Amino acid sequence: MNQITSGLQAIVADYGMKFLLAIVLLVVGLWVVKLIVNLLEKNIQGKFERTLTSFLMSITRAVLLILLFISIASTIGIQVTSFVAVLGAASFAVGFALQGSLSNFAGGVLLLIFKPFTAGDTIEVAGYKGKVQEIQILYTIITTFDNKKIMIPNSNISNNSITNFSAMNERRVDLTFGIGYDDDFHEAISLLKDLADKHELILNDPEPIIRVAEHAGSSINIACKVWVKGPDYWTVFYDMHEDVKDAFDEAGIGIPYPQMDIHFDEGTKLC
Repeated sequence: MNQITSGLQAIVADYGMKFLLAIVLLVVGLWVVKLIVNLLEKNIQGKFERTLTSFLMSITRAVLLILLFISIASTIGIQVTSFVAVLGAASFAVGFALQGSLSNFAGGVLLLIFKPFTAGDTIEVAGYKGKVQEIQILYTIITTFDNKKIMIPNSNISNNSITNFSAMNERRVDLTFGIGYDDDFHEAISLLKDLADKHELILNDPEPIIRVAEHAGSSINIACKVWVKGPDYWTVFYDMHEDVKDAFDEAGIGIPYPQMDIHFDEGTKLC
């Protein structure tokens, strides 16, 4: 009886010390995890998008907690080798099943780190053009000009060329106006220069380029390239088309229709 009692006391003492140590390790470990996460968050705050920062903090906290509980289990005497093996196998299986989502996740991380565009920018990517509403970890949401909501997988964006129409402060509006071969192209160029000079949204520096660009099949094509602030692009685009039509009509300069001259030999018989 005394031997049994002594054995129980030894077991209780042994495991009691282990549980006590585990509790101390838990309390200290939770404090250390919180400290590490807070320090990391302060160091990267403002360097990345808020979405990426929050996600990185969640992943870091989860990994540290898993390591802490494995350490506590090992301290108590629980064999964690098989547990780690099962965890590794489960992670592999989940990663294989979610490889598409993981590809989107990797693309989202790249977008949030390198920032080829931000929310509010107008972009064209993967065959879509619109305004960026939100950059999520797996998807980027854009709104098209006809107000459609498009969710594009981030892997498609990171693996394609991206055109960011909002990246530069200034943009060039490229216009082409055709006049008849019998019209005076010098007068047409002069009218275009006057319209560009008078338009309050067209910049003087860089200077507009207005030159004859092509002898086309039915017209003399005049290139008109003017610089504007990014947000004014479409306003100037439409204004110039309307103003040029009015100016050409007033000056008697025709905007020709496509036409074809057909010549017949005198000996040709028509059936």
